[in-house]
Amino acid sequence: MALDYRDYTLKGAKDYEIAEAAEEELAPIAEVAHRLGLLDEEILPHGRFIAKIDYAAAMERLRSRPNGKYIDVTAITPTPLGEGKSTTTIGLTQGLGKRGLKVSAAIRQPSGGPTMNVKGSAAGGGMSQCLPLAAFSLGLTGDINAVMNAHNLGMVALNARMTHEFNYGDAYLASKGLRRLDIDPNRVEFGFIMDFAAQCLRKIVVGLGGKKDGFLMESRFDIAVSSEIMAILAMATDIKDTRERIGRIVMAYGRDGKPVTAEDLEVAGAMAAWTLSALNPNLLRTMEGQPVLVHAGPFANIALGQSSIVADKLALKLADYHVTESGFGADIGFEKFWNLKCRLSGLIPDAAVLVATARALKCHGGAPIPRPGNPLPPEYGVPNPALVEKGMDNLIHHLKIIQKSGISPVVCVNSFAADSPEELAIIKRGVEALGARVTVSDHWLKGGEGALELADAVQDACREKSDFRFLYRCSLSFRERIETIAKEVYGADGVDFAPEALAKLQSYGEDPKTDGFGVCMVKTHLSLSGDPNLKGVPKGFRLFVRDALLYAGAGLVAPVVGSISLMPGTSSDPAYRKVDVDLATGKTRGLF
Repeated sequence: MALDYRDYTLKGAKDYEIAEAAEEELAPIAEVAHRLGLLDEEILPHGRFIAKIDYAAAMERLRSRPNGKYIDVTAITPTPLGEGKSTTTIGLTQGLGKRGLKVSAAIRQPSGGPTMNVKGSAAGGGMSQCLPLAAFSLGLTGDINAVMNAHNLGMVALNARMTHEFNYGDAYLASKGLRRLDIDPNRVEFGFIMDFAAQCLRKIVVGLGGKKDGFLMESRFDIAVSSEIMAILAMATDIKDTRERIGRIVMAYGRDGKPVTAEDLEVAGAMAAWTLSALNPNLLRTMEGQPVLVHAGPFANIALGQSSIVADKLALKLADYHVTESGFGADIGFEKFWNLKCRLSGLIPDAAVLVATARALKCHGGAPIPRPGNPLPPEYGVPNPALVEKGMDNLIHHLKIIQKSGISPVVCVNSFAADSPEELAIIKRGVEALGARVTVSDHWLKGGEGALELADAVQDACREKSDFRFLYRCSLSFRERIETIAKEVYGADGVDFAPEALAKLQSYGEDPKTDGFGVCMVKTHLSLSGDPNLKGVPKGFRLFVRDALLYAGAGLVAPVVGSISLMPGTSSDPAYRKVDVDLATGKTRGLF
């Protein structure tokens, strides 16, 4: 591409300005799809620069083709600013492309919550971005909207059924072809969702008014990407699988203690119909033209947080190397990739990239925690090898998590201008002492050219024979698996369970229908512990599980750690203050 990075990154251009310049040279998405190996009939265009892929048709044609190399990108415990994991995913993809390899990436669709709040759109940054940026960041092809409509329709059906059962007798219900489900209003599991961070909706009351205004009860809103339907989108293999999973969603419990499912409410079919448009992966591209499949949602701290299985399976049939991304740190996103996604998909990774920054290591070494919207504390703008040295414990802990899986790790130091040679030398020394590869990468500044060393290290790692193994056996009880994750991944001394959480876990374990269900931890991403303020590698702590959620459709049990919420809050200096529309061009400004 004719873009000269010195004209953009070195002059302090913002990410959206760099993206806008690159978008002037975008080829039609059909060209990207054809280079990947897709046929015209497998491409479902959404305008000139975005398409969906007919997964079923393409996979049927490619089923017998051998898989390419499979790489997961994860990170150390990040600061609240993020350490450039998506940027590294795109940069590595561009670097492999520069080496002449047929390569693809899979990333998750950004939520409107962080995009309009403090964390940005997760499209990457600098010269390593996914394009087109505005469409990617503001709804894309409507997958999250489809999930919201399907989920909220289920809640509408539940409350309507409760209203009719409360207000009318059995004869009336029978005349409508309904049987009494006798839903317990104190055991409603479902709530509503929306795709913004709205703390005012965490606890609400619905049905205020008269007899015709719905059933009066407490309810809630969670953020859309935490919906069980989003987890189903990430895990399902086809339409049939999706429909069956939605039917098994437990919406509430009856007074007799039996679950009330979406199938019982006769709404599962309609919910599945709303998701049809979202089942096919989206196709975009890097700034240098490599294909990027965007499918499923973020937030591995409160959800699955993985690119979809169908996106990875399809890309592995089409590319020599496929780079997928897991949310947040190795304790959260990689652990779920390792023990949930790989177990369900049957795919075995060839390598994993652990993203680290000197900035994050300074934070783990004792520097003040940087806060989005506030000036960066001075400790981050000057060399401080002592802080980096102290913070290395966190990087080493995450590196050992990956090594426990038997996957070959590559540590990528996502470089910043303030990094000193002494600080980078400390990182390299510490990583190499554990027998792992480490590179310093300039992909934010230089795109694929800056990620060549990273690309070479990843190719070397992929040549090593994998000794992949899961952390635990699914024959263990839910409690035993939680304790294994807490001790072996987080470094906890043990786990304490609230009585309600323990009772739920025991009841789930006694239900034969939960046989084979996975454990999907809900925990802060800002610490290895359950306390986001504990940095580095906390010692002597016990994990507190206060609740346990059952996602019967997704096949998951979700232990909830500490005070984490499924609905984030919006900050006092949110990103939406800087976003606007250029009235002359009609383009979106201010995204990051």
